[in-house]
Amino acid sequence: MNLVLDQFKMYIDGEFVDASNNDTFDNINPSTGQVINAVPKATEEDLERALTAATRAQKEWKHVPSSERAEYLFKISDLIIEHKEEFAKIISQEVGKVTAQAIGEVEATAEYFKYYAGWARKYEGEIIPSDRPNENILIFKKPLGVIAGILPWNYPFFLIARKVAPAILTGNTVVLKPSSSSPNNALIFAQLLDEIKLPKGVVNILCGDRTIGNQMALSPKVDMISITGSVPAGQSVMEAAAKNITKVNLELGGKAPSIVWKDADLDLAVKAIVDSRVINSGQVCNCTERVYVHEDIKDAFYEKIATAMKAVTYGDPLADDSVGMGPLITKSSLDSVIEKVETAKKEGATILTGGNKGSSDGYFFEPTVIVDAKNDMDIMKNEIFGPVLPVGTFKTLDEALELANDSDFGLTSAIFTNNTNVMMKFINNMDAGEVYVNRESFEAIQGYHAGWKKSGIGGADGRHGLEEFLATTVAYIDYDLNA
Repeated sequence: MNLVLDQFKMYIDGEFVDASNNDTFDNINPSTGQVINAVPKATEEDLERALTAATRAQKEWKHVPSSERAEYLFKISDLIIEHKEEFAKIISQEVGKVTAQAIGEVEATAEYFKYYAGWARKYEGEIIPSDRPNENILIFKKPLGVIAGILPWNYPFFLIARKVAPAILTGNTVVLKPSSSSPNNALIFAQLLDEIKLPKGVVNILCGDRTIGNQMALSPKVDMISITGSVPAGQSVMEAAAKNITKVNLELGGKAPSIVWKDADLDLAVKAIVDSRVINSGQVCNCTERVYVHEDIKDAFYEKIATAMKAVTYGDPLADDSVGMGPLITKSSLDSVIEKVETAKKEGATILTGGNKGSSDGYFFEPTVIVDAKNDMDIMKNEIFGPVLPVGTFKTLDEALELANDSDFGLTSAIFTNNTNVMMKFINNMDAGEVYVNRESFEAIQGYHAGWKKSGIGGADGRHGLEEFLATTVAYIDYDLNA
């Protein structure tokens, strides 16, 4: 198929449409600050049409055998790979993601659809023993119904798969709202759905701001609202969903700690920490957001981490595909990072390297390391969402655990050590959904990505992620023993 790369229309009930009032908003390239295109801005009427279509379609879609539903996922995966370069370019343009990372995101998106297609004949119910001699108890797994998905801007393509693939594989239908900062991937993706002739209403895509997101959460036609975003966004959605007691699935912020024990392989630790700090310019929820290094090795670590961060180049990835890092997503994001660094300096932290706005056009900030960081400082408590790495120190493992767990967040964490006892104590006492040992902080499709505390409710990926989209019916079946 040929993608129409200048068609930016919403996809509702199997049709490409503009907003009902023809309203639009601008999509900005963060590397240049220039407008890429105008995007339809959905109205409440558009949302209602999408939800009505999804509700109607789900009544039939849930009866389609799961193996047939899976075939659509396989076709989507194949078309994504066929158009890998186009989608990667859109990601780099909208988000500023460097070329290799953009291509990696597209490939992971295709793999995600393929992975969940493979679950078609694997998810199952149960038979439970009864206390009665003439009874069987059966647990059935059924689709929830209509899923409302709200996407973030930092992984605009992969998160389409995370919201859509397990949902439609299990017989649900979807109304999807991409971020207003990165809508184009979703709008172009709709052409793939149209190409494979996915039944009308099974997946609907519309654009808009938080107002539309809250209206989605308020709707009695929605059976689950799934959002990946900030804590305030999640709180707003959760409050709206409470009106109808709608199920929520929330992946929110993170403040991931990385512990560098005194026996750590410093070269490995530094590379893994830098890789997970500057990926997507530090704008990833499971990025290393703070480091605690054992006092015995802090000087050696400081020298290596400063050298590694200084070596990270930045710039417009479409102008130079060799850069190691792109821009922040918006000017307000850049201003927030600048403010956080200035506050850290005022609170007594020391800039080891970086610390300034980038010299290039666009929303760039230098790769930065801040030392002498204490847990009561803002930069150690709140998400930075930029290429800034604050570093503190510790003397004992108990102290390291206390510092690492001293947070409102609990999404991911990491430790670097060759001591099995240290490793296991950390894993068993860390209050986080994920622990990475001697590697970069990035999850696997077959795992389970879920946060503790304010980092979220529910999760995604793997078998447990699939179950988020399933409801349970228990059937108690009595029969005549004398038959």
